[in-house]
Amino acid sequence: MDFLPSLSTLLAFAAATLLLAATPGPDMTLSISRSLSQGKKAALFVVIGTSLGIVVHTMLVAFGISALITASPTAFLILKTGGAAYLFWLAVQAIRFGSKLTVAKVEEQKGSALSNISSGFWVNLLNPKVIIFFMTFLPQFVSAGDPAVTQKLLFLGLCFIVIGMPVNAGVVLAADWLASWLQNNRKVLRGMDYTFAGVFSIFAAKILLTQAR
Repeated sequence: MDFLPSLSTLLAFAAATLLLAATPGPDMTLSISRSLSQGKKAALFVVIGTSLGIVVHTMLVAFGISALITASPTAFLILKTGGAAYLFWLAVQAIRFGSKLTVAKVEEQKGSALSNISSGFWVNLLNPKVIIFFMTFLPQFVSAGDPAVTQKLLFLGLCFIVIGMPVNAGVVLAADWLASWLQNNRKVLRGMDYTFAGVFSIFAAKILLTQAR
C-alpha cells in the first residue's frame, strides 16, 4: 500500500480538491448551461467528459513528474517552488477578480451522449489553467525521494475525480436553482473567493517554508 499518502496529506488534498470543485469555473459553467438547455441527463454526460479529461491530466503529470524526479531532483524542487508561486498567484487573482458565473438559458439542439461527453472532455483537456494547475497542484503532495511517487500521483488523481464528480453532479441536479442563486448572491461568491485564496496561500507558504529548511 505504498501508494497511499499519509492521512494528513490525504485530508489536506481532499479539502483543497473539494474547495476547487465548488468554485465556479469553465467546467461548472458548461455543466449548468448544458443542464438548462438540454436537460440534466445531457449535463451529467458533460461531467463524465470532464472527469475523463482529469484522467488524462493525471496520467501526464504522474508519469511526467516521475521522469523529472529521476532525471533531476533539483528540477523537481524548482517545479514545486514554481507551483507554490502559482498557487499564491491564483489566490491573488481570486481576490482581485473573483469567481465569474454567467449562464444564459439558451435552447440548443440536443446532442448525443457521446457529443456531450466530448464537450466536457475537450473543455477540460484544452483549458490552459487546468493544465498548469495540475502540473503544479499534484506534485505538492509528494516528495522527490518517494519511491512510489508515480503510484501516489495516480492515486491522488483518482481521489480528485472521486471527490469532484459528486460535487459536479450535485451542481447539475440543482442547476436551475443554483445558477439563479449564485448570480443573485455575489457575496457568497466573494466568500468562496476569499476562502479559496486563504487555503491556497497557506499551501503556498507551507511549501516554501518546508523547502527553506
